[in-house]
Amino acid sequence: MAHRSRLTIVANRLPVKRSDSSRLGWVSSAGGLVTALAPVLKKTGGAWVGWTGSEADRTGSFEHEGIRIRPVRLAASDVDGFYNHFSNTTIWPLYHDAIRTPDFDRRHWKPYVDVNQRYARAAAAIAARRSLVWVHDYHLQLVPGMLRALRPDLRIGFFLHIPFPPEELFAWLPWRKQLLEGLLGADVIGFQTYPAVRNFSRLAREYTSAEGTDTLLTFEGRETRVASFPISIDADWFGQTADSRGTLDAAAEIRARIGEQRRILLAVDRLDYTKGIDSRLAAYELLLKTGRVSADKAVLMQIAVPSRERVFEYEAMRRTIEQRVGRINGQYSEPGRVAVHYFRRNFSREDLVAYYRAADVMLVTPLRDGMNLVAKEYCACRTDHSGVLVLSEFAGAAQELRRALLVNPRDIEGMAEAMHEALTMPAPDARHRMAILRTQVRRHDVYEWADQFLEALRG
Repeated sequence: MAHRSRLTIVANRLPVKRSDSSRLGWVSSAGGLVTALAPVLKKTGGAWVGWTGSEADRTGSFEHEGIRIRPVRLAASDVDGFYNHFSNTTIWPLYHDAIRTPDFDRRHWKPYVDVNQRYARAAAAIAARRSLVWVHDYHLQLVPGMLRALRPDLRIGFFLHIPFPPEELFAWLPWRKQLLEGLLGADVIGFQTYPAVRNFSRLAREYTSAEGTDTLLTFEGRETRVASFPISIDADWFGQTADSRGTLDAAAEIRARIGEQRRILLAVDRLDYTKGIDSRLAAYELLLKTGRVSADKAVLMQIAVPSRERVFEYEAMRRTIEQRVGRINGQYSEPGRVAVHYFRRNFSREDLVAYYRAADVMLVTPLRDGMNLVAKEYCACRTDHSGVLVLSEFAGAAQELRRALLVNPRDIEGMAEAMHEALTMPAPDARHRMAILRTQVRRHDVYEWADQFLEALRG
């Protein structure tokens, strides 16, 4: 049993990726989840079950920096049905308020079931007796129930990183009972916000035999705790990186290139329809049109990280956004002063910190988001308490970051007004707001999040 894990993480992707250098082999992936859980896994001799990201990868189990890595093999047909279709054209839009109409094609349900079963079997094979297994996110909602059937001795937790929809939307799903029962296989189910807790528990009582309250359900003779665990970031890393000489020099160079006296509004998003990029551009265009800002005095910098670009709907959305950027720049730019700087590429975390440090205003205005860690990253980087955060009230982060300027991203005039308020806010008011926001982010970091969930899971 020495090879068995006392803590097993089950997630769609592994915490490692192949290095560009064949000499290095595998390297750790960046990201809050890996950052928070890697130390715990190393301490316990834990394991991580997930996909390498390559359809042709036949890698077996191996160890990386004290963590046992258990790859799940997926063929191209698995990725297409389980990931591209059911996860991202059925679950993703449905759970994000059906901003796009979900696809309920029965041909994609079987691959989702089959792949979830594969993950469950991999976790069952590597987890030690009576140990902890923590399953993550919408790709693997059936795993808790499947794993419970295989290994009833385990303590199983599940955390959903995206929103969980209200009853009237979830009811659309033909497989609603199966998904709910799959989740109820867990001992602890975690969501980003309490409204998601309430949504789930009410649906569980309606569509399964579960009974109980919003926070404690009984199903098939077992108790399941349901609670909110708002995810966060490694605030110390962002703060220290923001204060490093390299970051300060990079931020100064950004400001010098933009124009020292110009105000910078920054937005950083995956290129996804849930992020509200087009609406944000429309609001900024309205500011320019009404003369409340000019390209000589301010600039919007939009970083859009490529996402699912092979999907037609995403390709069409990208074209729409780029056409609007072109129109805004064509009408409102001035010699040497572009109204909108648009970047469609990946940035390293270190590069993003330089932009966070340079920006006067951070725009985080998704139409719906489970949490949105960009808002917290920006606050962590404002170590001098400068800067203003404009935040969608439909991001999970709005439940905690109440001193941001909260906006309805569907209200274009309201967003434009909030942008203008952020640009013209007196410095003492901005510092007071940011000090409160930073205190919240620093007190409740990603390590506290992981500790609280695992403590609940241990019971």
